[in-house]
Amino acid sequence: MLLSGTPGSSVDIPSLIPHGSALYSHQAAIIRYTNIPNVILTLLVANGLAYAAQHWQPNFMLGYFALWPLDSQLPDFKPWQLITYGFLHDMRGLGHIFFNMFALWMFGRDLERMLGAPRFLTYYLTCVVGAGIVQLCVAFVTGGIYPTLGASGGVFGLLLLYGITFPNRMVVLLIPPIPMKAKYFVVVFGLIELYLGVSGSAPGVANFAHLGGMLFGFLLLQIWGFKRGR
Repeated sequence: MLLSGTPGSSVDIPSLIPHGSALYSHQAAIIRYTNIPNVILTLLVANGLAYAAQHWQPNFMLGYFALWPLDSQLPDFKPWQLITYGFLHDMRGLGHIFFNMFALWMFGRDLERMLGAPRFLTYYLTCVVGAGIVQLCVAFVTGGIYPTLGASGGVFGLLLLYGITFPNRMVVLLIPPIPMKAKYFVVVFGLIELYLGVSGSAPGVANFAHLGGMLFGFLLLQIWGFKRGR
């Protein structure tokens, strides 16, 4: 689990709501205490609704919206799965969705404010799709027939961008509580994922997909001509 030591900035209240009204005061209180930008909030809600739908219709959600290998049959691969798999999570507990959504909230807030909502959403979904493409390649090479799900590819892409944008900002692991600069944090996590992927020490975890999210995020930043932070 991850912690970042820099609080986000405030969010403007829409000017259409009259100052002094009960609605204005209520919305101001929500924004003040949640401090969640629009795209982050939308993604959190979408993931939560998808998780609820998984419990309501597990077979339907898994069969149609998880990412299945190209040579899978019943269920088979469908193009939209390259996006929808990123909104599904392991139903055997809350850990998978909780850690992903916590990291999305923690690292995504400042990044959305910096990039703006459209570019942030484009970047996030590019990382999700890129991670899915890499996972399809891995499944094709290994011959495995299994579904892939989770927002981790997008989250790892955000982690890369966070380390590039705020390289000297301190980040602290919850377990173990070791503080380090974001730029080193990204390198450490990248190397861990590479080791786990090559060694096969974490079965059931799409380690190469995580790296794929970082790779496609990096490529998009190059296309944009994104400059490194300090």
